[in-house]
Amino acid sequence: MRWLFALLILIAAPAQAQTVSPALPHRMIVASHPLAADAGLAVLYDGGTAADAAIAAALVLAVVAPDSSALGGGGFALSFTAEGRKLESWNGREAAPAAAGPDLFLRRDGTPMSRDEAGLGGRAVGVPGLLRLLEALHTAHGRLGWDRLFAPAIQFADGGFPLSPPVAAAMAADADALRRMTAARGVLLAADGSVWPAGQLASNHRLADTLRAVAQGGADLFYRGEIAAEMATAVRGDGNAGLLTTDDLAAYQVKPRPALCRRYREVRVCGMGPPSSGGVSVLEDLGLLEHFPLAAFAPDGADVAQLLIEAGKLTEADRALYLADDAFGPVPVRGLLSGAYLTARAQGIDLDHANPAPRAGNPSWRGPRLAPAATLPEHGTSQVDVVDGDGNAVSLTASLQDPFGAHLMVGGVLLNDALTDFSFVPAVRGRLVANRVAGGKRPRSAMAPTLVLGGDGGLRLVLGAQGGARIPGVIVQSLVRLLDFQQAPEQAVGGPLVLTLGTVAELEAGGLAEALTARGQTVVVQPIDAGALAIAVTQAGLRGAADPRHEGIALGE
Repeated sequence: MRWLFALLILIAAPAQAQTVSPALPHRMIVASHPLAADAGLAVLYDGGTAADAAIAAALVLAVVAPDSSALGGGGFALSFTAEGRKLESWNGREAAPAAAGPDLFLRRDGTPMSRDEAGLGGRAVGVPGLLRLLEALHTAHGRLGWDRLFAPAIQFADGGFPLSPPVAAAMAADADALRRMTAARGVLLAADGSVWPAGQLASNHRLADTLRAVAQGGADLFYRGEIAAEMATAVRGDGNAGLLTTDDLAAYQVKPRPALCRRYREVRVCGMGPPSSGGVSVLEDLGLLEHFPLAAFAPDGADVAQLLIEAGKLTEADRALYLADDAFGPVPVRGLLSGAYLTARAQGIDLDHANPAPRAGNPSWRGPRLAPAATLPEHGTSQVDVVDGDGNAVSLTASLQDPFGAHLMVGGVLLNDALTDFSFVPAVRGRLVANRVAGGKRPRSAMAPTLVLGGDGGLRLVLGAQGGARIPGVIVQSLVRLLDFQQAPEQAVGGPLVLTLGTVAELEAGGLAEALTARGQTVVVQPIDAGALAIAVTQAGLRGAADPRHEGIALGE
């Protein structure tokens, strides 16, 4: 119960108080599932680093949230080392098999496949990156033993865990597809194929065996051993056969690279570079919004909503045209984030009138003429934010792409369908699409783990979000609330969401619908399956929160 007192303080604290409570925690984790957060906090209590806690939480998520995370998926992470104030990004995105080509998702007549044709089965399975990502973080920043970090996940996989309502609902919604998976029975469904209710004790003994093996043998056992051979066989032998080989698995690497940072107001906001579009989108959005006096408006009023939507439209148009894996061609990141470009783009934002047909801009860069082709949005993501007692931090976003991935399970491990994040069409009217399929290429992603540094280089905020393609918009809105309106994390991540994926304004509630419609917006009021998780670093300690519309939780000590 060491965390409960601190958690109650966070809940009871007035929303506007950021630096007054002497009882605020000095180490904290926020995760998409309570069991993952508890496992991470126990690691911090045992003297583990932020990286150790993030790894333990991510492994638990791979067990208790199989709709959104698995060892067979991928992810991105940012790490901050307090000593020396070093910032690194880690690309654990899934990769296309070496044999994959631009026609991967085209039918014989040259037309693109449907989402189900492409994503169900082996065709869309990329080389999983999550375990290599966790291994790289541990090598660079871990303190506790690798096997210690696997203990909670093994316990839940073997001994069972109660299905949370969101996971049970995801299983029920996907029951027909899950029933076609022999390996899912007794793991994701009852043995007779019926749907389990929330609260049902579920287990995955084969996954427990896989976790035990990797805990003792390291990630190489997963990427080079018997499990790798089983994965390649399952993918290539599926009715919708893919191209994954043991050579693809053995060749996969994760290396640190500089984070992508840009100044916003008085701070530096840092995120992932390509192949994530998330970091670029967040920074471009903020670069557009900084031209407007947001703090002069009501935080949840129509003016701020209009600006968020209009900036998001421009950013989405640029993302669709330019963003892709920069290891396979030039990506104009510097041009998209330059002050001159953003100022010119911001001139097109009208506070009173919607832009009905947003188009990509013309940033400074050297590359071929491209054609825009948006990919279908992914949905299966989870998030972990951690700050340890030494001030080190990690923000880690993991994904299977769609709920339950490709609906293939090997060794208790669900495999991703991440290759559906590529454009299904390699060219449009003779112009290449930047995000087309290529062997070894990593598909564009919306994942956006984010860190915010103060003017002195010290850590100010750790945040990330779940919600697939809507992640960048959720992050931007949370940052505006945290930075422009000085809201506490519980306010910032719990407020009503206003998003766009390109042309339509998505609202969670109808209060602003009339005002935005009057400005020319096409408005849809609907539940939004996305949410942010954040930790704010204050002089008195840490304040954390997860979006209350989801099952995530903040635990601190």
